[in-house]
Amino acid sequence: MSKTIITFEFEKQNKNSIRYKEMPKDGMPPILGSIYIQKWFAGNSKTIEITLEKKE
Repeated sequence: MSKTIITFEFEKQNKNSIRYKEMPKDGMPPILGSIYIQKWFAGNSKTIEITLEKKE
């Protein structure tokens, strides 16, 4: 199993959600790109981290 932590930064606010853009590591392409998270969960967070785990 391998784990990867992906960091996202605030990009845009919509009516009920916030869009975050991925901040890829140096020289690497994005894994997920942009994501939308509901406002009730994201709150005022300017940065979000997501951990992905590959199951072999």
